[in-house]
Amino acid sequence: MSQFKINSITDKTGTSGPVIAGVSTNNSTGCMIIPAGPTEHRGGRGRMVTYGGADGSVYVNGMNVMDIATTGSAVDFGNSSKLSGFSSGMGSPTRGVFKQGRGAPSYTDTIEFVTFSSLGGVADFGIDRGSSQDSSASSSNGIRGIFGNGTSYDAKIQFITLASTGDSNEFGTLSSGRYQGGGSGGASPTRGFFFGGLVSGQPAGTKIIESVSFTSGGAATKFGELTVGRRAIAAVTNATRAVACSGDSPATNTMDYITMASEGNATDFGDITRQPAGYGAGGSNATRGLITGCSPDSKNSIDYITFSTTGNATDFGDTTYDSYLNGACSDSHGGLGE
Repeated sequence: MSQFKINSITDKTGTSGPVIAGVSTNNSTGCMIIPAGPTEHRGGRGRMVTYGGADGSVYVNGMNVMDIATTGSAVDFGNSSKLSGFSSGMGSPTRGVFKQGRGAPSYTDTIEFVTFSSLGGVADFGIDRGSSQDSSASSSNGIRGIFGNGTSYDAKIQFITLASTGDSNEFGTLSSGRYQGGGSGGASPTRGFFFGGLVSGQPAGTKIIESVSFTSGGAATKFGELTVGRRAIAAVTNATRAVACSGDSPATNTMDYITMASEGNATDFGDITRQPAGYGAGGSNATRGLITGCSPDSKNSIDYITFSTTGNATDFGDTTYDSYLNGACSDSHGGLGE
């Protein structure tokens, strides 16, 4: 047992507290707040990682990390294993998992992960056993990650268990086969959402919003409709709202939102003027969402919104590489209840 009769405790650098292990008691006339919750939830959260993309017609393997609560340019986070774009990201409090989309010469079924608290780099996760495709919509609740409905137009949803490694398995289906176009998924702790998409042979994207239970899977059900039908949406969420940003077919700078606890149609949120044509992705914390990688081609813009208000997206900073067609995810999004 240890006794401390001092006013403050720090590590040897004086910049943070020490690690207290074993059984300890505290007898103080002041106040000592003991950290609560799982260790991986304590500090260091609020990060978003971008994954791959394209510089013009050339796919890239760059990755960046950014602190969502601040503004400023992103920082290099190493490289993915392959040159790829149109990838799909899913985040837990500790890991970001990416299902690769299209590389050279064609689709890639590789799944790999990053550790948010690390200095960067990837590790192998498994293989997607669904249809070979790119542009799948994806979401997660911290336990399961789900993705599906890209260029195969097969209406199928696959899942992975984020805390482990392994190949994907069948999870459920959407009501129709649609080219989602990348980041067009969002999540609450209980449901994954699929926004819009392009039905094969149709000239414009659909307005449909569908949701599926993370616990049971199966057939998705209609939640409501977007204000503008489109594909290639970058979706961001906190525990209350999901905001669908930008899009293509037709190209639009529209942002609209839903309240995830109650079914219904989306409502206008504002415009994203610097990224007006979709195919990007996003990440979020409890207060703001970040959007990267939307067209026009070969841009490195990062924009952000504040969930509690409506209005146009604001300049956040820049990625270190041209991140058009990137995948992205964060460690504190709405699917985690943050």
